[in-house]
Amino acid sequence: MHRAARLSAILERLADGGSVAVADLAGELDASPATIRRDLVMLEQQRLLARTHGGAIAHVVSYELPLRYKGVRYAEEKRRIARAAAGSVSEGMAVGLTGGTTATEVARALADQQKLTIVTNALNIASELAVRPGLKLIATGGVVRSQSYELSGPIAEASLTGLNLNVAFIGVDGIDAQAGCTTHHEVEAHTNAVMIKCARRVVVVADSSKIGKVAFARICDVTAVSELITDVGADREAIRALSDAGVRVTQV
Repeated sequence: MHRAARLSAILERLADGGSVAVADLAGELDASPATIRRDLVMLEQQRLLARTHGGAIAHVVSYELPLRYKGVRYAEEKRRIARAAAGSVSEGMAVGLTGGTTATEVARALADQQKLTIVTNALNIASELAVRPGLKLIATGGVVRSQSYELSGPIAEASLTGLNLNVAFIGVDGIDAQAGCTTHHEVEAHTNAVMIKCARRVVVVADSSKIGKVAFARICDVTAVSELITDVGADREAIRALSDAGVRVTQV
């Protein structure tokens, strides 16, 4: 297992249980205890955990994986979702993109298209698309969140006011028929909700780990969602509930 994947797995286990043990991680990840201890030192230096005797604990109760580690999870599924999303975009359209790893893959899938206007509040997406001559890029202002690279808050929302988008591709941390679309941070949720209001069509792009899950802050109700694009590994009951709620679901 590559180090990036191993670090992501450690953080994911930490998010699930609040603590991890070196011996358990060594067995699960097929790595030596010395390798795991070096990984924990690196993650502690990045202030993502606190080491303990024989393991580590999370720094905070509400835990969110940083974007740089999320990207290695469900990587192929996210690329399939992105290709399906990009397939619905045609020349001349105005497209909104929030932050997140799946939305980033959508941006990459759109990068070679011509005569598109891309509006995004994600710094990493803006930096990737800024060099594409066929695209008109509009990046919002706002306050940067280091976890997601998203610009959010009143400045970002003012940048979106008055824009009309043909479609907005929305990344989420959870989508559930009852709880709606949710994310970890309340200000980010509000900014994403403003982008949704600018769009004629709203497409949630989310891998199967997000389906049926509920995060802290609501972005919108599922009635605001035109389509969900996810992978075939999504929970069947959760997908059925979303379909019954009127969401068109595409699985790839």
